Amino acid sequence: MKPILLDTCALVWLANRDPISAQATRSLREAEVSAGILVSPISAWEIGLLASRGRLTLKLDPRRWFERALHAGVGLAQMPPDVLVASSYLPPSHLRDPADRIIAATARAYGYAVMTREGPLLAFGAAGHIDAIAC
Repeated sequence: MKPILLDTCALVWLANRDPISAQATRSLREAEVSAGILVSPISAWEIGLLASRGRLTLKLDPRRWFERALHAGVGLAQMPPDVLVASSYLPPSHLRDPADRIIAATARAYGYAVMTREGPLLAFGAAGHIDAIAC
């Protein structure tokens, strides 16, 4: 079992206890025990952006909300300059969102599986560029 890197949307759904697929639930349980569950630092930026634009309503300041997610057992993935540069050189795809590109590059660099509902990330996985788990 590979560690799971949560896409920002998956992090929000899990924090809100929204329903996810049975397969995603099994994968999370397995990863929690054996490999780990992580989130990219870029998700903190994305959460802040969504909240500031009114597309995400949080009961806490976005910084505190993100910190709580980390204290709930989600680890913080590395985001070194090499990963950021690699996000600019991904195989051809429909990944246009900078955060999705960074998440995909992080997964490729460290061998993580990405949990998401984002169509472009799932398609990137279906093309064999990352392991993607639909939630």
